[in-house]
Amino acid sequence: MKGLRRIANDKTQGSGEGSIYKDKDGRWRGSVHLGYRGGKRARRVVSGKTRAAVSEKLKELLRSQQLGLPIQPERQTVGAYLQSWLEQSIKNRVRPKSFVFYEGIIRLHLVPEIGRVRLQKLTPQHVQRLLNSKLESGLSPRMVRHIRTTLISALQMAEKFGAVPRNVAKLVDPPRVPKREVQPFTVEEARCFLAAVACDRLGALFVVALSLGLRLGEVLGLCEDDIDLDACRLTVRHSLERVTDQPFRLVETKSENGRRVLGLPAVTVAGLRRHQAQREQERDLAGSKWKGNPWGLVFTSNVGTPLFHRNVHRRFCQLLDVAGLRRIRPHDLRHSAASLLIAQGVHPKAIQELLGHSSVAFTLQVYGHLFDEAKQETADKMDSVLTSVASTGDSKRVQ
Repeated sequence: MKGLRRIANDKTQGSGEGSIYKDKDGRWRGSVHLGYRGGKRARRVVSGKTRAAVSEKLKELLRSQQLGLPIQPERQTVGAYLQSWLEQSIKNRVRPKSFVFYEGIIRLHLVPEIGRVRLQKLTPQHVQRLLNSKLESGLSPRMVRHIRTTLISALQMAEKFGAVPRNVAKLVDPPRVPKREVQPFTVEEARCFLAAVACDRLGALFVVALSLGLRLGEVLGLCEDDIDLDACRLTVRHSLERVTDQPFRLVETKSENGRRVLGLPAVTVAGLRRHQAQREQERDLAGSKWKGNPWGLVFTSNVGTPLFHRNVHRRFCQLLDVAGLRRIRPHDLRHSAASLLIAQGVHPKAIQELLGHSSVAFTLQVYGHLFDEAKQETADKMDSVLTSVASTGDSKRVQ
């Protein structure tokens, strides 16, 4: 009742607001009674710089109470909150593979380090020690960044609902991640690669990835209805995904921009026609062993089942070795597609639409250095033209 005595003295309680008082640190606090849990009185405390801010937060909590929405007590731990956030907010909002990723970060990294800390007592120092500990344990800076990002996302909802006064994870700087230098195929390497995969049963898969810049999951998720070879058109609608020990799933593209209709180059049409004929032969040879798949996938195993990403990666590396090319990742075919188009002077907007990026700004952020190189090549060509013109004029005046 100590807080209530302060209210009586300061006359700071309004009708229907709950309990509001000004604490010793100068910040305003407010509390809402949540009833009794486990035989003990439970409550929620919110804070703010002004009385009006606290009043608004309390009104929102009281409104949630009236609507029957769950409100967690102030003694809730970070671990309990993260588990609740994972199940109630994330599970039905993200892809299964993303959910497994979030769950792993929370279970393996966040809960063991800060899980017992009360949610309202979590400080930037707790988060900083967490990140330092993970870096010292040998975890990569990129993974430590993911841990911080996950905690920020979780605390954003806690802040929105008034469970915490601020998002302390935002106040801690992320570790610096060394920029991975992407070395896409040159024009000569791309041509050599296409020659090496021409007769391979997965050759058309790699041709599509290189010529259209599709992600590996998008290529593996292509269905027969997505390709019109007569109209030279391909539609990206899905991505093939598989979480460990779970069946394959066709999921929607990562964003609205990811769903796109692309024109097919002649080399891609030729590769897909060869693949189509080859699949018919495989189906005939397999006979009763042909299993197929429920989606009519274009790229499958030799019995019609979906392809595992790791098997595609393994075959890709084998083909690189056969061609005498340096090792790159299958995803680098996507970067190679962008690089080849930039070198040809294709507008950034067209490249953004091809790759399914959310904006031209993002495309420039990822491939800005390649555009800078293309600009210098353009300047050099212009200089060559103008120098040639100037030389011609000088020679005429001499004559």
